[in-house]
Amino acid sequence: MRLLIVEDEKPLQTALAKGFHKLEYTVDTASDGEEAVELFFSNTYTLVVLDLNLPKLDGMEVLREIRMDNKDLPVLILSARSEVEDKIAGFDEGANDYLAKPFHFGELEARVRALLRRNFKTADTVIEIGEVRIDTAAKRLFVSAREISLSKKEYGIVEYLCLRRGEAVRPTELIEHIWESEADDVFNSFKVHLSKLRKKLPDTFIRNARGHGYYVE
Repeated sequence: MRLLIVEDEKPLQTALAKGFHKLEYTVDTASDGEEAVELFFSNTYTLVVLDLNLPKLDGMEVLREIRMDNKDLPVLILSARSEVEDKIAGFDEGANDYLAKPFHFGELEARVRALLRRNFKTADTVIEIGEVRIDTAAKRLFVSAREISLSKKEYGIVEYLCLRRGEAVRPTELIEHIWESEADDVFNSFKVHLSKLRKKLPDTFIRNARGHGYYVE
């Protein structure tokens, strides 16, 4: 799961990034509205956490840019603007949720989880495909009731493929969702992690549709 956090207060931005990293999300950050729009159009995100009081381009303008291109991407506004009118304006522009500052990180994380479950059109946090079971809330994978130890990136690959079950996903899309934007030599890293992952799963669980990407039936 790849998040874009748009926050101009550096200490808060750093704290949010560290908090979601610990929860095994991949995180990109932007400090102003123009940078946020540039990152949005350069990468594929699972969810956006968006401040409103931003330099260069206001958060509402950023939200409009997002919604002009993508009407389904979950956007959670995180703002010091706490008046009812501000919240109504945010929802009218297409926000999926609105959390006023100050806030507790646990509540933010719970709201992010809820939006992600809603976006994947399932209230069930458990995915079962054959003998493979994934607990997406605990980020744990089992094969025939035996827990399999996975690295953060291995788990990210298999979870994303299972959430997109039946669709061929290109390596570039998997990399965009799981690797950091500044990572070096990401394609070779992807191949190494994918190879290790496939050895831990049942034969042919992750399949290769040549020229189209990888998929789980």
